[in-house]
Amino acid sequence: MPRHDPLPLLFATLLSLTACSVSRPDAQPSHHDLLIRNGVVYDGSGGAPRRLDVAVDEGRITALLPPDSSGAADKVIDARGHAVAPGFINVLSWAPESLIADGRGMSDLRQGVTLEIFGEGWSMGPLNAAMKADALKQQGDIRYEIEWSTLGEYLDYLVARGITPNVASFIGATTVRIHELGEGNVKPDAGQLSRMQDLVREGMAEGALGVGASLIYPPAFFADSDELIALARAAAESGGGYVAHMRSEADRLPQALEETIAIGRATGAHVEAYHLKAAGERNWPKMAQAIDRINAARAEGIDIAANMYAYTAGATGLTVALPPWVQAGGHDAMIARLKDPTIRARVITEMKTDSDAWENLRLLAGDDSRVLFIGFRNEALKPLTGKTLAEVVHMRGTSPEDTILDLIIEDDSRVDTAFFLMSEDNVERGLAQLWVSLGSDAESSAPEGVFLKSSTHPRAYGNVARFLGHYVRARKLMSLQEAVHRLTALPAKNWKLRDRGCLAPGCHADVVIFDPATVAAQSSYATPMHYATGVSDVFVNGVQVLRDGEHTGAMPGQVVRGPGWRGWKGAVSMQPGSP
Repeated sequence: MPRHDPLPLLFATLLSLTACSVSRPDAQPSHHDLLIRNGVVYDGSGGAPRRLDVAVDEGRITALLPPDSSGAADKVIDARGHAVAPGFINVLSWAPESLIADGRGMSDLRQGVTLEIFGEGWSMGPLNAAMKADALKQQGDIRYEIEWSTLGEYLDYLVARGITPNVASFIGATTVRIHELGEGNVKPDAGQLSRMQDLVREGMAEGALGVGASLIYPPAFFADSDELIALARAAAESGGGYVAHMRSEADRLPQALEETIAIGRATGAHVEAYHLKAAGERNWPKMAQAIDRINAARAEGIDIAANMYAYTAGATGLTVALPPWVQAGGHDAMIARLKDPTIRARVITEMKTDSDAWENLRLLAGDDSRVLFIGFRNEALKPLTGKTLAEVVHMRGTSPEDTILDLIIEDDSRVDTAFFLMSEDNVERGLAQLWVSLGSDAESSAPEGVFLKSSTHPRAYGNVARFLGHYVRARKLMSLQEAVHRLTALPAKNWKLRDRGCLAPGCHADVVIFDPATVAAQSSYATPMHYATGVSDVFVNGVQVLRDGEHTGAMPGQVVRGPGWRGWKGAVSMQPGSP
């Protein structure tokens, strides 16, 4: 597919110049920590692949050498003619808890992911005492002590425990709101909003990439545009951006997109739509309209983009079938209301009725056979995992609405659920856009231990591999070099990640070796916990973490800090275009 964006081409030129400076034919042989030989290098820029050897020293790429160069190394890897690329970046990861349970991050690692980015609305800090108490109460199968209060402390906690992938995070607009306002339907006064902005500024100083919002879920649902602009401005002061699960991905998608564009216009920051989609068959034509609007905003000079997962079903809580007002005040307040017969009757009436005021994903799915349960907390309900709402309604002999409310009350949770909402044509249409990066919107787990207590969405084990195997190789939506660019340099540029997402001298040695002819997802909705195939070797910060498809036991993951990190003072980046 021809490229029309000049920035990756400029980046490719700069990378080539950098590589040439250390790859001259007359350069003297040298000794390296690691040499990856016989590979086809896709450097992340989107430029044409090249047959080069990759030299690594002290966790950084130090040279791209001509094939069969005379350099030596402590460790030599034969890439066997396979693709050698920068490690892939998952821009929407829900692995903050799964990495506590298992720091290997296997389901993503087996797809070549070396950086997990958290923070869709909620982040693991800042937390006050009440938030910690509530978080402990809401824990599911994965149990842990909360030994941190700030986002920076959490990220350092992960690294201290030992993790394989690198990690980064946005500061959650929802988390900041709860910290200052609680979970009610309230508007902050000037003092509260100022304190919320200060929390964002502190998060940026700790290394956050910007502000992440998730606006269909209470209490974020109650935030207005002015509040979001104020938080985004606070992040933009130090170079941070704004990313949102927009207020609507269905009936009001155009209006929700305009809000995101307005935030970009008001702040001058990079803004992005999480998992761009048009949900519900009646809304499928809006996907093309949304893409046209984003392209027009980009032409206007607004720095806007989007990310996607490569599937037609989303996954979230069953509580999205409930009106937001009943969820105000938090989980316990919601459960108490649902046990009140008068309130329950009102909720059921609204659950059956289409409304422009909120996003009812159950009705948008169109049929209860397209609503699939993937996770319960209550041991007695776990046998329902993998069944559809239609099947459980039949088993219980209750109405769909009563079944939904009963399950939420009995599980004392939101009930993890997949909703089949999107069209395959629209998935292809979105993935074909040059400004779309990839995010799984899922945890990173393994088919063992605590993770077997629940199911998951197949995107947790197959998002990147399905993108490369199905949409790139089979459907030919784009060239492989373009696909690698979307997984690496594009998100690194968008979120100002220093020396990441690139394969050139000076870049961190996050490297994946994969076979373009065989990389593929093996997960499905029926059997989601199957590892992808085709990725053989992965390095994180120069350390081999996957060897011939098997984990090496290494845990070299680091915190990847954003542009506002106080530790950047005096630091110099070696990556072209980095701050």
